[in-house]
Amino acid sequence: MKAVRGLMKVFITRRIPQEGTEILSGATGVCEVSQWDSDEPVPRAELLKGVHGAHGLLCLLSDKIDAEVLDAAGPNLKVISTMSVGFDHLALDEIKKRGIRVGYTPDVLTDATAELTVALLLATARRLPEGVEEVKNGGWSSWKPLWLCGYGLSGSTVGVIGLGRIGMAIAQRLLPFGIKRLLYAGRTAKAHAAEVNGEFVPLDTLVSESDFVVVSCSLTPETQGLCDKAFFSKMKKTAVFINSSRGAVVNQEDLYEALKSGQIAAAGLDVTTPEPLPTNHPLLTLKNCVVLPHIGSATYSTRGVMSALTVQNLLGGLQGLDMPSELRL
Repeated sequence: MKAVRGLMKVFITRRIPQEGTEILSGATGVCEVSQWDSDEPVPRAELLKGVHGAHGLLCLLSDKIDAEVLDAAGPNLKVISTMSVGFDHLALDEIKKRGIRVGYTPDVLTDATAELTVALLLATARRLPEGVEEVKNGGWSSWKPLWLCGYGLSGSTVGVIGLGRIGMAIAQRLLPFGIKRLLYAGRTAKAHAAEVNGEFVPLDTLVSESDFVVVSCSLTPETQGLCDKAFFSKMKKTAVFINSSRGAVVNQEDLYEALKSGQIAAAGLDVTTPEPLPTNHPLLTLKNCVVLPHIGSATYSTRGVMSALTVQNLLGGLQGLDMPSELRL
């Protein structure tokens, strides 16, 4: 699609919620939009073709934006706006080198992701998917004292790895369940931890003393593969592991072995490597592993707000104006 003279070209890698498209349709004097009009990810070849000559790129977490994509776009590209809080799919060094601005969507998905994390924790610890399956397959007979027993939050110790925005929101939601201690680990102690009576402890202490270990850190070279055999071997045999951050923080082979051998009690994952997880993956054979399809921010309102913010970031970057949520490179 050739850009009309004077209009900046924008490529959008997917269909996005209408809250964003409505804002874009009101910016007809600013940009001309071409879009991969599908709910499925744009094929690599189509991405490289679509981004050619673009001034702005609106992408999703599943789009790998690397030097090849930036080269295909060419020197016009001035802004990349991603509809995500995470940005490990962006080659930030290359982007910075070329002076391209980046918009993202922190904060707006904090509540939805925290809610989902707590729901996943409860579903995993109280074995809800197993219970539903037993009702459907005829396994529900008479009441039995120890049938489908799990682990409760009341009086427990919860450890949160990464007490940032989402980690803090998770902690706030867990407090009313009557947890006894809230431990957290990370690079530094957080002043806001006092609001949830959080105790800053070394990672080893958190892992060995927690009944529930919740991973809510960002993916960095330091956290990649953090949760491995050594990590799981320090956990209590009755402990439950929850990850709603990034799949690559976990060594999934080591997690499988820890679950299968009874080294830990159960695990709940909203993120995996890869995504989607192949249906024949060993983790999916385990009753004590609950896997969700990365739906942390999946509420209608949150996705709508994310879409609108992503477009506002895009338009700000195109016009050389402030972006509501710009990633400082």
